[in-house]
Amino acid sequence: MAELTHAQYDALERAVIDGRRVAIRRRGTEYVVIPQGLVMDGGRERIESVHPTTGERITFYIDDLDGIQVIR
Repeated sequence: MAELTHAQYDALERAVIDGRRVAIRRRGTEYVVIPQGLVMDGGRERIESVHPTTGERITFYIDDLDGIQVIR
């Protein structure tokens, strides 16, 4: 997944604002996290997030993702 669609970006940005959980799939593993923001890093966009239970900070680069879905 090299880039997100407009609808996916809108949903992700709304999840950041509302503190909603998102399911992120990367390399066959699904992570459920709360996104904190989107950041550009050396030409790559990343999602800064935290695990909802442990509070662990997790960074995902968008070009490494297999899929993303906001949990409603």
